[in-house]
Formats: sequence, C-alpha cells, structure tokens
Amino acid sequence: MSNYKNTQSYIYIMTNYNETTLYVGVTNNLIRRVYEHKNKLVEGFTKKYNLTKLVYYEVFENIEDAIFREKQIKAGSRQKKIDLINSINQEWNDLYDKITN
Repeated sequence: MSNYKNTQSYIYIMTNYNETTLYVGVTNNLIRRVYEHKNKLVEGFTKKYNLTKLVYYEVFENIEDAIFREKQIKAGSRQKKIDLINSINQEWNDLYDKITN
C-alpha cells in the first residue's frame, strides 16, 4: 500500500525556451519539482537540456494513476505530446506562475 494514497499527484511536461525538447515527469509536489527543474537542482535530462518551462500538467488523486498516465504519455509520439500541450496551452506559456499563485 502506497503512503501517497490520499495525496494529489501530477504528471507534467517541461520544455526549453526553444521548445525543441520535451520531458514528461511525475511528482507528488508539482511546485517543488518544477522549482527544482528551473533552478537546475537535479542532475539529469532536464538540467542537461535546460528544460525550465512547464507547459502541461494533469492532477491525480493518487500516485498509481499518475504513474500509469505518465507511462501512457511517454509511450506516445512527440506529436501526441505536442497535441496534448496544445489542447490546454496553445501559446506554450510557462504555467509555473499559474500554479504558484
């Protein structure tokens, strides 16, 4: 049984400012996780490719559903990820300010 059963979880997509690279992640704290990406506090893919712009996210009631959705999105094509982003954020604005206010 997961400790996160009653904690909201999130899947999210980050990109760089040229919008050339996409990263799909999952977290139980979206504000903290995006902050870590933006400030390059985590070694890895997002730091290497300067992915600091939150362009998409979904909210889930439990981590299991979020992980399932993350795998679904990661298995899809780049075009499917672009279509997903465009479905809620056609301008590809950075949504970080939206989640922190």
